[in-house]
Amino acid sequence: MRMKTSLAYVIIIAFYLTSSPVNGQEVYYPGRDWLRKPAAGLGLDQGKLDEAVSFAKNSEYKGSRDLRQAILKGFEREPYHEIAGPTKKRGGPAGIILKDGFIVAEWGDIHRVDMTFSVTKSYLSTVAGLALDHGLIGSVKDPVSDYVWDGTFEGEHNSQVNWHHLLNQSSDWSGTLFGIHDWADRPPREGGIDDWKRRELHEPGTHFEYNDVRVNVLAYSLLQVWRKPLPQVLKEEIMDPIGASSGWRWYGYDHSWVTLDGVKMQSVSGGGHSGGGLFINTLDHARFGLLFLRGGQWGDRQLLSKDWIQQALVSSEANERYGYMWWLNKGENAWKEVHEDVYYAAGFGGNFIVIDRRNDLVVVTRWLEPSQINEMMRRVMKALKPGK
Repeated sequence: MRMKTSLAYVIIIAFYLTSSPVNGQEVYYPGRDWLRKPAAGLGLDQGKLDEAVSFAKNSEYKGSRDLRQAILKGFEREPYHEIAGPTKKRGGPAGIILKDGFIVAEWGDIHRVDMTFSVTKSYLSTVAGLALDHGLIGSVKDPVSDYVWDGTFEGEHNSQVNWHHLLNQSSDWSGTLFGIHDWADRPPREGGIDDWKRRELHEPGTHFEYNDVRVNVLAYSLLQVWRKPLPQVLKEEIMDPIGASSGWRWYGYDHSWVTLDGVKMQSVSGGGHSGGGLFINTLDHARFGLLFLRGGQWGDRQLLSKDWIQQALVSSEANERYGYMWWLNKGENAWKEVHEDVYYAAGFGGNFIVIDRRNDLVVVTRWLEPSQINEMMRRVMKALKPGK
């Protein structure tokens, strides 16, 4: 009798570890094993969902599976561009679709660890959010020079840059980090090196420019604040609590090592177009996406404040489609037939984590031809039954 009582207690505890009440209903959180449910039982048309999956499988990114070649080809216009960090040959198309937290569709090798390029930026901004939550940064409007005073933010222009500017890629920070010039990263179509070097600087906050050097300045600055490697912060604060695998890695460049408090640490990169960045499997991406879908809560723990997530999803002054390193489905270039409650992380080669708050959906794609993500999401939307 005692054994039966103990077993029942264990079952009850296990249930509460993977569920939490929201609006009076139990919300599912996956344990080590992730439950799969038929799509039809969760308000999806199985046939149309199968069509969306088939579309993803048949719309593979056209670049080489040897990502060294794909990177060098993709960024060949950048002067002095070279691969400075690790790379890895990629797998084929893969992905997961979650509904109400349950897996309703999957394709490809979802356990394979691959590069994820600029999806890394959304993980990086999360580390910034944690710094705010922990009180290590007082406000996103604080000048970064108040925290990083080694010369990185000296001068009339750079001293105006605050955390808000770095997070929404409107800082126009000017300089060289780990041997890479800001002006050499994704230069304009017109002009040449002399023009790019002498460009007029934009007042921080007024001009959006997607630029990995400045993203890496954010990573370097957060390293100065945390004073421990950012992968360790992410692991302890987010990835371990959400049950991620031990297979993911976050790299910088071969020469992006610094010494803090007498300890040598690598400053990681926020993308992979010079190598490095986050290497991770599809399932771990899905867990991360579900954490954001649940407002930063995992089970009974609030891992990331709801306030931070709300901040991260506000359109920036310089680009209504961009928050704090999350893309927003707004404006003239919004995905057609996909509503505005969708936001997403996006990376080179068709890596996406798409979060649909209205329909309680997470869609993760790997190696989908980037131009086809709108069509992919349109098909997923078509699979939703009316009223669901």
